[in-house]
Amino acid sequence: MKSKFTKAAMAGCAVLALQGAALAQDKVVLKFADWMSLSHYTVSQAAVPFMDKVKELSDGKLEIQHFPAEQLGKAKDALSLVQSGVADIANISPSYIPDKFALTSVAELPAMFGTACEGSKAVAKLVEGDGIIAEREYKPNNVHVLTSIAYAPYKVGTVKKAIRKADDFRGLKLRTAGGAMDLTAAALGAISVRMPGPDILPSMTRGTLDGALFPLQSVRVFDLQTVLKHQTTDVSLGSFVTTYVISDRVWQTLSEENRKILTEAGHFAANAHCAYVDAEEPKAIESLAADGVAPNTMDEGELAIIEKELAGVQQQWAKSLDDRGRPGSDTLKAFVEAVGK
Repeated sequence: MKSKFTKAAMAGCAVLALQGAALAQDKVVLKFADWMSLSHYTVSQAAVPFMDKVKELSDGKLEIQHFPAEQLGKAKDALSLVQSGVADIANISPSYIPDKFALTSVAELPAMFGTACEGSKAVAKLVEGDGIIAEREYKPNNVHVLTSIAYAPYKVGTVKKAIRKADDFRGLKLRTAGGAMDLTAAALGAISVRMPGPDILPSMTRGTLDGALFPLQSVRVFDLQTVLKHQTTDVSLGSFVTTYVISDRVWQTLSEENRKILTEAGHFAANAHCAYVDAEEPKAIESLAADGVAPNTMDEGELAIIEKELAGVQQQWAKSLDDRGRPGSDTLKAFVEAVGK
């Protein structure tokens, strides 16, 4: 009897062990390469909500391992990280990889939209599903977009001289994120200096930059309030786009349920981020002013002059891509329609 009991107990343990192994195998872990630091509000307002929502919807069976601050690779290498399998998901900022994602920079053109939510929703229509940018840029690079983010319209901050007139831009060395923003700077007569966010502060400190085009809410992220003296708050000089993408190789291995979870979590994160950005924009102006970054608006009539100077940027951008065999004009038209202008 004792022998039979022992054998039954052992058999039961074996079944439990097999069930435990099966449960362990059911759990999926995905590596997320993020070039942004933990102090960046996009991490707290998009990456964290994305990962938390994935955990919630999957009951913990789908886990995202987050590697922020370029732990797995530089921002410019984000695409290769997912293509090579170093990461499964990556934060890709198209301006840092302009040869692969030139069309996505349509959202970085000046005066395209008024709020982060308007821009983010328009970008999503073009980079997801059968959108023109999804078909021409993301699918050929074997990645699938989960989250698409556009920032509030870019302003300008300067170290020495406040921008009050259109002529004040001329000759200034201004940081841009590349892409369409280079055209914006050139149209204003400024010198475009393309560089990622972490390099702005040392360049301003050395005097090799006079200012930057950026979202005001990113000033503190890169500690720029320590050197900036002026912020011009009523200009709209483009925006910046970042996307969370997953490699098609990994996407195809996932269950339909897990794909739905990642998609829902991605949309949730995009909505949470843009709502936060739009609510915080006026607060950022006040906060920076308290730190000595004096706010100002353009002198009377000067905004109209700037808008006239920037009027040709959109068409110039589209034509430059058309001439290279890419659908610049079609993308511009699709984006304008997506915004609802």
